[in-house]
Amino acid sequence: MELTDLYQKLIKMLTKVVAPNNLILIGVAILQLVGIIILGNLLKRLTYMLIDQVFKENDRLVKSRRARTLNPLLKSVTRYIVYFIGATMALEVLGIPTTSILAGAGIAGLAFGFGARSLVEDVITGFFILFEDQFSIGDYIETAGVSGIVEEISLRITKIKNFDGDVHIVPNGEIKQVTNFTAADSRIVVDIGIGYDEDIARVIEILKNYSKELAEEMQDIKKGPEVVGVEELGDSSVTLRTLAWVTPMEKWAVERKLRQRFKEKLDAEDIEIPYPKRVLITESKECDVDEI
Repeated sequence: MELTDLYQKLIKMLTKVVAPNNLILIGVAILQLVGIIILGNLLKRLTYMLIDQVFKENDRLVKSRRARTLNPLLKSVTRYIVYFIGATMALEVLGIPTTSILAGAGIAGLAFGFGARSLVEDVITGFFILFEDQFSIGDYIETAGVSGIVEEISLRITKIKNFDGDVHIVPNGEIKQVTNFTAADSRIVVDIGIGYDEDIARVIEILKNYSKELAEEMQDIKKGPEVVGVEELGDSSVTLRTLAWVTPMEKWAVERKLRQRFKEKLDAEDIEIPYPKRVLITESKECDVDEI
């Protein structure tokens, strides 16, 4: 009974402050606002599911790395659109005219655009980066004086993480030229030095035969290794050059592996690999007793 009495007292207080008709209007407005929030969240979730499904069904047409870039970007754009529409509908429910607000926002946006040229340049450049698929999340690139793996792409900034773990945040307007190391297979160069006393033709033949074995063994090698011949006649060695084309982002690991395997092969064939040597010669002089 106490709760019922409290409820009745509350109703009486509200009816004294607000007219009954207005209470009904307020209740309807609250229900409409709740409905806008629920429908907005439902629309956002359905759009997210649709975006995921589109990328899933067209995984052959859309590169996986580009999909990882566009998927969160489209979801972000969808979220802001839903929020904007929901806020506009909420203002209409509250009786606030949105036409004048939108007109004022358009004029303010125009003035802001003239005053923030760098921001506009960042957004436009970011749009063309995504539209032209210059690079995607997971690519190893070099641009604006930094290099690393792309962590995030938005319309305004690009986040690049280098091998030291440092994250560089680059405004898209500063991206004038991009070197994408993962857009295609990478070429690696492995130089091998042998002694001048070695038979060059024999060494080249050994490396060619061994390169065929390595090509079958190492899955990251797409083409080669190919022994192209003598690259340099150095002071103490003859340099032989080997080329190979490998999977993007695996060039450094494959280079290190090839150097190791070539070194082991040359050692097994008793082929000299020159290295700097230092010979120390000491002289000792014996003194007579009379000289002391």
